[in-house]
Amino acid sequence: MKKLKILDRLTKKPVIAVVRGKSKDDAIKGAEAVISGGIKGIELTFTVPQAEQVITELVSKYMGDSEIVIGAGTVLDAVTARIAIMAGAQFIVSPAFDSETASICNLYHIPYMPGCMTVTEMITASKAGVDIIKLFPGNSVGPSFVKALKGPLPHLNIMPTGGVNLDNMETWFDAGVVAVGIGGNLMAPAEIGNFEKTTELAKIYMEKYADIKSRMKGVEK
Repeated sequence: MKKLKILDRLTKKPVIAVVRGKSKDDAIKGAEAVISGGIKGIELTFTVPQAEQVITELVSKYMGDSEIVIGAGTVLDAVTARIAIMAGAQFIVSPAFDSETASICNLYHIPYMPGCMTVTEMITASKAGVDIIKLFPGNSVGPSFVKALKGPLPHLNIMPTGGVNLDNMETWFDAGVVAVGIGGNLMAPAEIGNFEKTTELAKIYMEKYADIKSRMKGVEK
């Protein structure tokens, strides 16, 4: 039940911010900036110093908002995954699939989103209980790759990360992805201390997604 609730939140607000930072404070400010802009899914990477403390602080601050989901990214092994989960991470993202990490996430009923690039990797991840597969790096293949996958494997839930931006986000959703991970272009202003600009960009991303969602509903009718 816990896992299903988290997945439901992620797919209802499927623009996920990949938050990095040179320091603990920068990462917290970056996460706060995108949340202020309306983005509800935060992937706090473990390249951030004291990442587990950042996760704990963010989870504590936003626990009253049922839409906000705080997860951990750049998780390379099961030990780090457990540290993140104990800190309060509600989902785990990795650049590549790791069976031990999948097992620890299943143990705690936490969604695991590993990076995969090939059909074989995706099928292996699915067999291990992965619900959403991170297509990484997304700019290496593009939306057409997702369309091709959906032919023989229509049940796969794909989230591209890497190269997703305002210009191509609609094309990704049209191809059938369930969520997108946004990093570099969203967080670039925050990296130089311009958190207000990152908030503005987050608002633009969410407005863009609202337009996409509205159009897709119209097509379904």
